Amino acid sequence: MSFITLTTDFGTKDHFVGAVKGAIYSELAEAKIVDITHEISPFNITETAYILKNSYKSFPDGTIHIVGVDSELSEDNKHIAMELDKHFFVCPDNGIISMIASEIKPTKIVEINIHDRVESSFPVLDVFVQVACFIARGGNLTVIGKEITEFKKLIEIQPKVNQAQTQIIGGVVYIDNYGNVITNISKKMFNDIGKGRAYKVTISRYSFKKIYKKYNEIVGNNSEDARQFDGNKLAIFNSAGFLEIAIYRSNLNTVGGASSLLGLEYRDPIIVEFFTETKTEYTLLS
Repeated sequence: MSFITLTTDFGTKDHFVGAVKGAIYSELAEAKIVDITHEISPFNITETAYILKNSYKSFPDGTIHIVGVDSELSEDNKHIAMELDKHFFVCPDNGIISMIASEIKPTKIVEINIHDRVESSFPVLDVFVQVACFIARGGNLTVIGKEITEFKKLIEIQPKVNQAQTQIIGGVVYIDNYGNVITNISKKMFNDIGKGRAYKVTISRYSFKKIYKKYNEIVGNNSEDARQFDGNKLAIFNSAGFLEIAIYRSNLNTVGGASSLLGLEYRDPIIVEFFTETKTEYTLLS
């Protein structure tokens, strides 16, 4: 049985998702289709990259991931199929794969060339489905495209480190369902650059002197009256290993999340500053 995942910005109101699933079953009746999400913000490549990076590894080796965000074919937006980390990705070449491929080198990439036989304004349905089902049957990637070595890389997905190795300059790449603000600074990068030094995290007009290991750590020894901490802001490395700015026990219907309460938005810059000298007011990440 082949697993085929779908990640799109189609939403669920229209016919698009249903049509894609129907086309997959028509081609490959035994396929197992899993929706990662169809609620990507329209055309948001960075958001797609973050969600894809933190979901694909949970699937078995050999899973095929169809990605339908900003997928209309053009001279600047080719279609590619890629084998990477024992998974397959069928997607536009618009930088979506950057966050995954920055750490793991693709085994093989091809530029899909079946468009000569398929005229389509809905390539996810008419092209990506055919390619995914072909791969699921054991087909070789080179049959559906010419092998290439390069793909588009999104510079904004990757944080920068200054020459003195005293700052990481990143940005907001995603705002989750709780209103938490996710940045592109990973715990690995933080530890590799920080090397145990004291630090300060700054985003907009807010600064943080501690990065928590889990959300309820902010309560400390006050568990009997934990409600007094509701609405407090905190910095944490989330389950995906990325630096996140959150509101403790936020409720979007009443209190609001970090994005709305702190006025933080997609692409806002965040800076982690490291200090060589000992600064006892900053708590080190253990």
